[in-house]
Amino acid sequence: MSDPDVDALLEAVAGAWRERDAYGAVRSHPAWHDLDAQGRDAAWARAAQSRKLEAALDPDGLSTTVRALLSRIRAAR
Repeated sequence: MSDPDVDALLEAVAGAWRERDAYGAVRSHPAWHDLDAQGRDAAWARAAQSRKLEAALDPDGLSTTVRALLSRIRAAR
């Protein structure tokens, strides 16, 4: 796999979007299964850094992941 291919997989996996199954459970990103252990570690590190940047830019200090979770909790009430 060339570097652009790996980079595209890392970006897809590091993003906040996750598919849900029919019961609402979060599923792993399909690209996760195309990465080896080293790639999965790199994707985790990239996601962690992205969440820190998102929180730093947010007026309330929240990442998109936290906002999505809070939205689901509030909707369930």
